[in-house]
Amino acid sequence: MIGLVATLIVILLAVIVVQIGKVSELAGKIRGEEIADQQANNRQAVWLVLFMVVMLVVSIVSAYYYKNYMLGYGPLQSASEHGSKIDGLFNVTLFFTGIVFVVTQVLLFWYSYKYRSMPNRKAKFISHNNTVELIWTAVPALVMTFLVAQGLSVWNDVMPDVNPEDEYLEIEATGYQFAWDIRYPGNDNRLGTKNYKLIQQGRNDLGLDFTDTKTHDDIILSGSDRIVLPVDTTVRVRITAKDVLHNFYLPHFRVKMDAIPGLPTYFIFKPVKTTEEFRQELRKYPEYNVPYDPTDPESKMKWEEFNFELACAELCGKGHYSMKRIVEIVSREEYEEWLAGKTPFYPSVRGTEVDPLKGERLLGFEIEQRKQELSSDFMSAIAPDATDESRTIQLKNVFYNTGSAALDDLSRYELDYLASLMKDKPSVQVVLGGHTDNTGDDAANLALSESRASNVANYLLQKGIGGDRIVAKGFGELSPLDTNETDEGRANNRRTELTVVSI
Repeated sequence: MIGLVATLIVILLAVIVVQIGKVSELAGKIRGEEIADQQANNRQAVWLVLFMVVMLVVSIVSAYYYKNYMLGYGPLQSASEHGSKIDGLFNVTLFFTGIVFVVTQVLLFWYSYKYRSMPNRKAKFISHNNTVELIWTAVPALVMTFLVAQGLSVWNDVMPDVNPEDEYLEIEATGYQFAWDIRYPGNDNRLGTKNYKLIQQGRNDLGLDFTDTKTHDDIILSGSDRIVLPVDTTVRVRITAKDVLHNFYLPHFRVKMDAIPGLPTYFIFKPVKTTEEFRQELRKYPEYNVPYDPTDPESKMKWEEFNFELACAELCGKGHYSMKRIVEIVSREEYEEWLAGKTPFYPSVRGTEVDPLKGERLLGFEIEQRKQELSSDFMSAIAPDATDESRTIQLKNVFYNTGSAALDDLSRYELDYLASLMKDKPSVQVVLGGHTDNTGDDAANLALSESRASNVANYLLQKGIGGDRIVAKGFGELSPLDTNETDEGRANNRRTELTVVSI
């Protein structure tokens, strides 16, 4: 109903305007065309001057009113180290262009009033004036030279690349319709290489090259994860795109760079304020002490709900708006804790058809992970309140040659670390137990399990562990962990275990 009434009002106004035009035209004919044109010129000139005054007042007042909320002043000053330089350049540019804007608008509308058509007035034609031309050319040229020179100085300050010896964090942002894939380095603090030819949708979306060991600990955030960065740390962002042109835009840090398919770009910045520190600054301003959701009586204040954000500043399609990601700036300690809770991407595809290393049994990151796991299991096994179950540790990375008791060379990683753990606890005594599946002769399986356990014990003895601390024992097929009806079950039953018997 409201829409119908509004439509009728618009139609009525249109009819009124048309009728006024007809009445004016008729009145002009009655008074004479010349007099009517003169009156129309006078009215138009006055209205233009009034429009100029209103426009300038509204422009200046609205800019002042919104300066703390939209224009980067007040609490919205830059949260990055280089941002103050960009803001300073913006202020200088605004100063000169603001003067030009006001002067040109005043002259434009004043001239329309001053030189309006009047009886007995004739236009004066000036073909050329050297002085005016010189002023008109020299003044803008000098101002532009100053602005360009200052702009180049700021550009050189904020756009250098890092040196290899610098301490920095490098992440990667890959834009596509309509999201960002954010990749972090793992413990090695280095991003691995990628190749667009390796992209497999849903399996290896970024085309990571897993033959480069630097990719093995790389972390890829899911679409709902916040981008977390440490404060007071130089951050280098690799910026790429999969499909169309996107733009990596962090407005609160004065970072903006195109993401171009096939042409990697980058940006460097250093956050100097945490999210919480920025919120506390917003808290001082009345425009942020209003409910975030006016329709919710329990809504928090705007300053409490504030977050830094990553946005795409290109119109990349109808889902452009959904590329927004929250960016959280935290302390170094909080960042390290957050990163430690993230799982690298490569283990999720280890051994699948997209893994070029699936034939290799043990990789570097697996050795490091196993060290941490073995250390944790060993400390649990020697704890005073340890249960019978927790006192037994399965040596997962102890391998034997097929059908033999001879240790595979890859076993040295686990056994060397086990030896170091036992050296740190010289009172601990253990039993090494060998187990097999039920394939073959029972007596042969028992003998094989005893030989394997003895070889593990001999290896530890060679590493300096006393013989009085180790007992080797074979159990053959008598203590299966799993069924012997499947290949996987039999593989689980073929194992070497360490049981703590005295601490």
